[in-house]
Amino acid sequence: MNRNKLYVLLITACSAGYIWLAISYYRLGSGEIEPGVCLFKRITSFPCPSCGSTRSVLSLLKGDVWGALFWNPIGLILVSILLISPLWILFDTLFSKASLFNFYTNTELLFRRKGVAIFAILLVLMNWIWNIYKGL
Repeated sequence: MNRNKLYVLLITACSAGYIWLAISYYRLGSGEIEPGVCLFKRITSFPCPSCGSTRSVLSLLKGDVWGALFWNPIGLILVSILLISPLWILFDTLFSKASLFNFYTNTELLFRRKGVAIFAILLVLMNWIWNIYKGL
């Protein structure tokens, strides 16, 4: 993937994320408790590893860090991406840099290492077990 494709993909994903958060925030304010639309959960009745991420991000936006961690620790990663990516892309664009792209390629190389990949997979599996245990 080249720099421009990555940046377009990230901006599109962040835009979709902001729209989804706005819709979810409105739905929660109108009394609808369940903001999720997890297809995996609807088919299997089991939560996926990312179930609870929207509620986690919404909890963080309200300042409830512990609630966010309870719903899904992945929410912390999502908030970081939603906040940092657009600013980093803007910086790279204004100063004709590729620092975010370089970070992405270095991170991709890191996760190709067997030990790092296994550790990341184990973290996702533990999070999935945590979601099932909580009964999300």
